[in-house]
Amino acid sequence: MTNQNIKVALIGNPNTGKTSVFNLLTGLHQQVGNYPGITVEKKLGVCNLPLDFKATILDLPGTYSLNASSLDENVVIELLLNKNDKLYPDVAIVVTDVENLKRNLLLFTQIKDLEIPTILVINMADRMEIKGITLDIPYLEQQLNTRIALISSRKNIGIDNLKMMIVEYNSLSVEPCLNASSIDVPYFDSLRKAFPNQSLYKLWLVITQDVNFSKVDKNVIDTNNFAKSNADLKRLQQKETIKRYQFINDVLKVGKTVNVDNAIDFQSRLDRILTHKIWGYVIFFGILLLIFQSIFDWSSIPMDFIDETFANFSALASNNLPAGVLTDLISQGIIPGIGGIVIFIPQIAFLFLFISILEESGYMSRVVFLMDKIMRKFGLSGKSVVPLISGTACAIPAIMATRNIENWKERLITILVTPFTTCSARLPVYTILIALVIPKTRIFGIFNAQGLTLMLLYLLGFGTAILAAYVLNKILKIKGKTFFVIEMPNYKLPIFKNVAINVLEKTKAFVAGAGKIILAISIILWFLASYGPGDAFNNAENIVKTNPKFENASQHDIENEINSQKLENSYIGIMGHAIEPAIRPLGYDWKIGIALITSFAAREVFVGTLATIYSVGDADNEDTIKNKMASEIHPESGRKVFDFPTGISLLLFYAFAMQCASTLAITKKETNTWKWPVIQLVFMSLLAYVVALIAYQILK
Repeated sequence: MTNQNIKVALIGNPNTGKTSVFNLLTGLHQQVGNYPGITVEKKLGVCNLPLDFKATILDLPGTYSLNASSLDENVVIELLLNKNDKLYPDVAIVVTDVENLKRNLLLFTQIKDLEIPTILVINMADRMEIKGITLDIPYLEQQLNTRIALISSRKNIGIDNLKMMIVEYNSLSVEPCLNASSIDVPYFDSLRKAFPNQSLYKLWLVITQDVNFSKVDKNVIDTNNFAKSNADLKRLQQKETIKRYQFINDVLKVGKTVNVDNAIDFQSRLDRILTHKIWGYVIFFGILLLIFQSIFDWSSIPMDFIDETFANFSALASNNLPAGVLTDLISQGIIPGIGGIVIFIPQIAFLFLFISILEESGYMSRVVFLMDKIMRKFGLSGKSVVPLISGTACAIPAIMATRNIENWKERLITILVTPFTTCSARLPVYTILIALVIPKTRIFGIFNAQGLTLMLLYLLGFGTAILAAYVLNKILKIKGKTFFVIEMPNYKLPIFKNVAINVLEKTKAFVAGAGKIILAISIILWFLASYGPGDAFNNAENIVKTNPKFENASQHDIENEINSQKLENSYIGIMGHAIEPAIRPLGYDWKIGIALITSFAAREVFVGTLATIYSVGDADNEDTIKNKMASEIHPESGRKVFDFPTGISLLLFYAFAMQCASTLAITKKETNTWKWPVIQLVFMSLLAYVVALIAYQILK
């Protein structure tokens, strides 16, 4: 049969290289979404197989076993127990790490018990020689009742063999590796008699996990006296785990040999340095410094090119298209608005590039371990570091990542403080303001002052999150304690393909997500700025021309004054003037006020809003966004709008403000109440206002 689509579930422990295998199988044929009703990210991809077969690859969240302790792990169980799910796999691929085979095989034996055709992938085969490891593949296949693909995702070895195994999945045995029911024979015999048409191990998982499966109703099991107390269930789960490890140990005694004399272990020596109580932090700080210096230095050329390109596009549209409303919309609304976000693609891409390299190399786990020592002092779980670090990309998936934190108090605190971490949406705001108010100077002849400022803003966000967590830990009277467990993956050279795919996908997701908002808001802003009520707007031309002040003015100055008069009395101008009394103490005018309002949709809209406002009625469409903002002058005082006090005030405002509707929505979904997102919004907004006010009043 040709052109058959095989549904494949990719399963494995964290740090086994599962994502690398997914990338090798699917390439760029990937899409990201959420499981229905669950805010856990899922990745789907298409893989071309031999003999004209295709496969839909589902990359499931990393899990250590089917005894779920987190919502991420529960996603895996719910899928594997529900044959009616459209993503239920024809074949499961369990990815393991050759160095941690014993631990990884626990999950494999559990999945085998579900009677799903299962392929065992042993990854990182290129490290076998370094570690002195030898595997007896035929013996392991015989004992585990499966086929084994020995691969190296880093060196792209064995992937073709794996693809062929997927095509031949129908030949795989579905017999379990061991008889797990022997942990309590009478109990499992009674289950088998009561539900003869159901998989015994699936029944066991339904009883021990709060999940739904097909026609098996947990209440039915309870009423038939098949349920046990929590203590008994925990005891049986422990017995099951022990029995599985006994089986795995017996298999690996013969199937895997390690010659320590031949091993070359560099990892331990490097860990002693990178996780050192002093040098570990120094090295991490140095890496951060390098990242932020690079973000400013390396991205300046492509950013200037993009800025000038969009300015030229606006000029071309204005000069070559027929005069009218549509041309004004394109040249003054859409193009400047989109340009206000596209210009920051280089910096965002560089940020994702560095994060991807740190993750791929194995260093990020050391950072998490290192920072755990600090986290504990502030009442957070070590696992909270993962959302806080991933929050540098986006707060939404970062808040989703808190699902791995078992303790509710620690999870809630992490959800509430994560938005303080500087996300990529703040990056456009930071970089444009830093470029306007911080000079391009070198400190000690080495460090870029603008890059240092950016790094300080990131550290400020992280520090505020930690301080807020400390306060919340003292305020919230919720009891409970968890323990921090993190796996240290092997150091390895990042795979270029994985890094490239990660950067491309995340940058594309950022631009696509922000682009929709920017485009919609740009059109609305252009309309509100191009039309207005009353005589002050409609008769702007007569008002200006009859003003004695402009009797001897040039035609260019008169046109600019007419446009300024219209903008100030337009719908958007009226809105800006309405809030100006509240924001004037912060150093902001009514135009900045408009940008503050619109940026509640998303922080990055701030730049696009100003780009649109400054472009409406502009006689010189060739000027860049940055130049337009730099040349803006207060008509009363004659000083620059974006001077040093105002710039610092804005930077601090956006460092603390909750300017993201999507983050509020995800907080509501994760906490199942509007109480916490409202508290988030009010507290962060007040903090941002007070800090920005103090900064401006001191610096002005």
